Amino acid sequence: MPLTRDEDIKALLEETRTIAMIGASDRADRPSYGVMAFLQSRGYRVIPVNPQITGEHIHGEFVYRELSQIGEPIDMVDIFRRPQAAGDAVDEAIAAGAKSVWLQIGVINEEAAARAEAAGLKVVMNHCPKIEIPRLGVAKVA
Repeated sequence: MPLTRDEDIKALLEETRTIAMIGASDRADRPSYGVMAFLQSRGYRVIPVNPQITGEHIHGEFVYRELSQIGEPIDMVDIFRRPQAAGDAVDEAIAAGAKSVWLQIGVINEEAAARAEAAGLKVVMNHCPKIEIPRLGVAKVA
């Protein structure tokens, strides 16, 4: 079961430091652009992943084609993809050894969530950290 209790979601956000964002955009009108900036302002390291703009930079961070290229531990994979495409992103997160996956608002894929949980990852689905962090009173990460 994906995490639904406030205290579990808060604990996950407090233990997370490095977030890979699949579907990160360099367009200011896209939700992922604002969420990435917000997460950075709260002290998280956010690594953008988007095969269409590989090699570019978003908010000062190099954009990778896929998670396997990052080469450093990933605490959370934040998924900004259509529900149908979220399964591939979850499989990448499992292969990369991520500790958790966060499926954004509207991204609901029960099969992908079950695969992630079976692989030992924590799962949050149909939520946004930009909303949850202030709502739950998550302190800025150091």
